[in-house]
Order: sequence, then structure tokens, then C-alpha cells
Amino acid sequence: MTRPPRRPLTLRDVSEESGVSEMTVSRVLRNRGDVSQATRDKVLEAAKRIGYVPNKIAGALASSRVNLVAVIIPSLSNMVFPEVMTGISEVLDQTDLQPVVGVTNYRPEKEEDVLYEMLSWRPSGVILAGLEHSDASRAMLKASGIPVVEIMDTDGEPVDAVVGISHRRAGREMARAIIKQGYENIGFLGTKMPLDHRARKRFEGFTEALAKHRIEIMDREFYEGGSALKKGREMTETILERSPDLDFLYYSNDMIGAGGLLYCLEKGIEVPQQLGLAGFNGVELLDGLPCRLATMDAERREIGRAAARIVAERASGEVSETGQRIELTPRLQAGDTLRRYRS
Repeated sequence: MTRPPRRPLTLRDVSEESGVSEMTVSRVLRNRGDVSQATRDKVLEAAKRIGYVPNKIAGALASSRVNLVAVIIPSLSNMVFPEVMTGISEVLDQTDLQPVVGVTNYRPEKEEDVLYEMLSWRPSGVILAGLEHSDASRAMLKASGIPVVEIMDTDGEPVDAVVGISHRRAGREMARAIIKQGYENIGFLGTKMPLDHRARKRFEGFTEALAKHRIEIMDREFYEGGSALKKGREMTETILERSPDLDFLYYSNDMIGAGGLLYCLEKGIEVPQQLGLAGFNGVELLDGLPCRLATMDAERREIGRAAARIVAERASGEVSETGQRIELTPRLQAGDTLRRYRS
């Protein structure tokens, strides 16, 4: 869907929104001059409400864009996002644009800070993970006047363009594959569920598909923290001690799933006959395991490429269309831990 071009916000917009003169607004935003705290608060709240970001490019360059693309991701330790960055770099390397990375640690308030700082340098575009943002972040993105591409997820309403997969669909497809293999006593192990909206959506799709076959999750284990092999081992041990009748474990990502697989192999648990396992993401780490963990490839590198192409084409003027939507298809990889029955 094509949207009308957005006019960059100015000091006058903040002045009108706050009811304070442009000169006073300028003083507040530059942190100069003697301004009362009440007036300062009024100006800052108005700027945040409409999404105004000061321009740090001085003089004659003030109306220009720099050849930078702001790429905002939740984590550098998660193996998923370096693959996305690889796809972005592959495309931008063929242009004059350079990616600059900001990390939010899955915290909405941190995303606000990163966006504010990056937009103040007037980049040529923004690529950021996910569709869930604070009101302030959405306001800044809408007011930026540059290509904005939200990536990894299509289950929601984007600010502008979006490239990703449906995580609810991914969850449903994994549930159907598990049911087809005859598993019924299913446990779910997830990380960062309150903040990782994509993992939450997979869980919702997963439980929805199970419910259609009158199956409920028997047990679940959640935790706050990064995705790691050690944590996967610990979580697997905990859930199996608590619910020994489980015959399948579905992990929110491959790292904890790989840890669970190593735990099962160490304890002599027969996989997949006694206990089936599956993760999500299709990371290359799985190639080095004693047997291949079932997973789903989320097309991360292609997501990065497609997002970068949208930004590059629109920044160059080659494409004027806005609101692009590209939904890729997650691919199930059955591996060695899902097929109880050979079809």
C-alpha cells in the first residue's frame, strides 16, 4: 500500500504542539539558556509525542541525508541476527550506503534511546527488528521521512515496509508436524517470552494448532536470559524431572534446543523414539551436533537482503513506492529428532 510522503518535523511543529515559542523550544532541545523545569518538561513531552528528533547535521548539510542505514536489533549474542546483518551487508556493499548497528537488548525504552540518537544523524533509512514498539518509537519512525523497514515478523501492522515470516504460522506448522508423528505429551521451553514477541507468537500459533486436535501443553519452562547451550541443558533437566511423561519438547530457539539434545544424549534418552525435540531458526550450529535437531529455517539472510534492497532503492529514488510487504515462508527441517515414523 502506497502512503503519502512524510514531511520532516521542525521546531515549529514542536512549538505548536507545546504552546511554547520556537526560540524557547530551541533552547530546551539544545539544553541551553535559562528555562524553567515546567517549560522544559512541556517541550520534551511534546517532542516525544509527535516524534520530533533534533538534526545533528550542521549548516548547509542540515537538510541532507548521510549515507548511513540505521540497523536496530535486539541482540548481538543471539546467533540469528549476525545472519540478518550478513544479508543486509551483501546488498548495501553494492551501494554507497553503510549499515550502522544499534542494540536494544529487547528493551522498548532502550530502543527509544537508540532510535532517537540514530535518527538525529539523518540516516538514509532504518531497518529494525520486530513490529512492537513504544508509542514514542512509532512516532519517531512515522515522522522520520525516510524508508523504514521492520523485519523478522509479519504478524502485525508495520509503520512502513515489512519483511519477514509469520511466526504464528511457523508455530502452527511445527505443531502439525509433531502431531503427525504421534506425539501427545508435549512440553514447551522458551526464553525471554515477556519481551521476545516473535517467540510469543510462535507459542500462540503452536498452542492454537494443538487445541484443534484437543491437545494441550502438558508443561512449560520459561526463563529470562540469553539463549545458551548450558541453559538448554538445565531447562530440559528441570522439565523432565517435573514431568517425566513428556514425549516431546518444543524449544523457542535452536540454542536451548541443542542444549536439550546434548542432555538427552548424555542421559541415554532415545531421541526421537522416547522423546522428540524441535527448535527454531535453523542456525548453522546444528551441523556440528551428533544428530540433527529438528527446526524451522526463518529465512534470516534473505530477510536482510530484501530489507536492504527496499532501503537502497527508495533512498536512491529508483523506487518511490512505500509500504512494501514481503512475507517469506518458514521451512521445516525435520532433522533426526522429529521423525518417529518414516513416511
